[in-house]
Amino acid sequence: MTFDILLQWLRGPVFWAGLAFMVLGLGRHVAITVWGIIRSYRRAGDKTIPTRQVVSATLRWLFLTQGLKNRLLYGLNTLIFHISIILVPIFLAGHIALWERGIGLSWPALPNGLSTALTIIAVIAAVTIVIQRVVFRESRRLSRFQDFVMPLIVAIPFATGFLVMHPAWNPFSHQFMLFLHVLSGDLLFFLIPITKLSHMVLLPGTQIVSELAWHFPSESGSRVGEALGKANEPI
Repeated sequence: MTFDILLQWLRGPVFWAGLAFMVLGLGRHVAITVWGIIRSYRRAGDKTIPTRQVVSATLRWLFLTQGLKNRLLYGLNTLIFHISIILVPIFLAGHIALWERGIGLSWPALPNGLSTALTIIAVIAAVTIVIQRVVFRESRRLSRFQDFVMPLIVAIPFATGFLVMHPAWNPFSHQFMLFLHVLSGDLLFFLIPITKLSHMVLLPGTQIVSELAWHFPSESGSRVGEALGKANEPI
């Protein structure tokens, strides 16, 4: 009975609170980024933006071709991980049924076999990413604590969801595993806007921000000289 009450609470108020927090938090990130782009563009000395170059660079980062070129295994594993964690929550038939029952919206679902395969891939890829970040010295130096922890946290809803859907593999009670699945899913809603997971909406804008950062205003050089107390000295 306790799990039933907790599940109702997690599926109701906590779910909607988490969803609202995620949407509003990501919206804030997008608004700040867009405003920063507008300010940078207004202050830029050279307002010519190489659109094709920016779009090309954005697509390379979105599809991780840069990672594939430099470290094939790491880049491919990361690409598969991102595809799996995006497709399964949105297009899983069970999730779509919940949305249809809750608000009357539905859309085509992935075949159950494909959803199961992508779920397993997501869990394996998450663990592999952490191992690769530990093994590769360059990644280990650049990674922070959350870079090691977040893939594993993301993997929890997938692992628990797999066990919920496959009772023969579940060593615990169905109700307990369902509770962990819903709890971990709600937790991700709250974590996405305040962790590096927010890059899911920020990544498409990083290239134009980077491009604009190099288009300094025409008076930037003199202002730097003034700040350093060397306004009239030759460079």
